[in-house]
Amino acid sequence: MPHDPGSDFRALHKPGDPFILANAWDAGSAKMLAALGAQAIATSSAAHAFTLGRPDGNVTRDEALAHAADLVAATPLPVSGDFEDGFGEAPETCAETVRLAAEAGLAGICIEDISSDTGKTYPADLSAERIRAAAAAARALPKDFVLIARADGVLKGSYGMDEALARIRAFDAAGADGLYVPMPPDMAALAEVVKATTKPVNALAAGPFAKVSRAEFAAIGIARISLGSALARVTHRVILDAAKAMFEAGDFTPLTQGAPGKKIDELLTG
Repeated sequence: MPHDPGSDFRALHKPGDPFILANAWDAGSAKMLAALGAQAIATSSAAHAFTLGRPDGNVTRDEALAHAADLVAATPLPVSGDFEDGFGEAPETCAETVRLAAEAGLAGICIEDISSDTGKTYPADLSAERIRAAAAAARALPKDFVLIARADGVLKGSYGMDEALARIRAFDAAGADGLYVPMPPDMAALAEVVKATTKPVNALAAGPFAKVSRAEFAAIGIARISLGSALARVTHRVILDAAKAMFEAGDFTPLTQGAPGKKIDELLTG
């Protein structure tokens, strides 16, 4: 029987026993994360954009698909795509994005309810219809495919938790396989997200939530912990700090903290 990464990916989503979805930004980081114990890899729209010298939200669908295919080829692990708003407003566009993502070998994708073009929140009814079309496309695929619906208005400041909870309930009803409200106000609010659905919920380990342990996420029923662009931003912090020391003070000592080349080679070659 042909390998089905979507089925393997779905099996990882266990409420109360979360796995870490490791967001990579190139084949090398994907290989390292896999060698270090990751069970699944994801793209990060922001981290990918950074590699292209662009801010987040400035990657085309074709670029995102090609990048995702590179990560799929890098490891045998399931790979999920951070595919912004599905790369278009129309429900039909979201459905087509699902089909193209599956053709690229992805095990699933996230679709959010904020327009990548305008930065504005899609109306609630349209947002649900977009997920309904994407879910229908996913169910029509020959292999399993995990569709996560994101309510990003809390993160973006365009709506509050009451609206976020209403939206994820609507996304649940529309056929999403899992739900995601990035950066709610606190753990209590995140727990409300979990209570609003019987489906798996993703938590983002970034900002204040990077101080929350896996055990604490598990205790409120989280099924998946993603990194978003947080790990990529850690590497950019190293660049910022080292460059500041070098160019402002002629100090190269930050460069002494690099990982041993031999160890990196081992991780990349298995």
